[in-house]
Amino acid sequence: MATVTRKMVEDAGVDVDHLVSLLVKNAAAELTTFYYYTILRVNLIGLEGEGLKEIAETARIEDRNHFEALVPRIYELGGELPADMVEFHNISGCPPASLPDDPTDVVAMIRVLLQAEQCAVRQYTHICNLTAGKDHRTYDLALSILHEEIEHESWFSEFLGEGPSGHFLRRGETSPFVSKFLR
Repeated sequence: MATVTRKMVEDAGVDVDHLVSLLVKNAAAELTTFYYYTILRVNLIGLEGEGLKEIAETARIEDRNHFEALVPRIYELGGELPADMVEFHNISGCPPASLPDDPTDVVAMIRVLLQAEQCAVRQYTHICNLTAGKDHRTYDLALSILHEEIEHESWFSEFLGEGPSGHFLRRGETSPFVSKFLR
């Protein structure tokens, strides 16, 4: 644990235990979303599904990257991940992105993906609001993840015909905002 780091955040008025709890719940959400997106992506078949695979894959990999970026901050602040994977899954800050009842229903699949991203947008906005001007490192991390989650939400919303996202499919490196935390 980075004791001075934790003290500085506490002295700035942040309840560090609460913040760590939120970070652990979001790490659980990211890892479980990565897992569920793997299942969802495999089931994106046929003409409609194939068009979504690349975007679903980008979101899937970026959610894994979000997990990887969150873990060091959790430990820097004196937290830790649960030793039990079932417990970790069950404390997720967002509900599981499970397959719809009809896994061939691509629109239902997109709705599952969209709901997962909307939950993540709410979670990271909350952390940004808690840490703005008080915990610069956590704020920067949460804001970086938030940028990518907003793009993911926009991608899936666009597929449902809710208007253009204004975003384009990533080419090359994933996690343009979070990659600085993965080095």
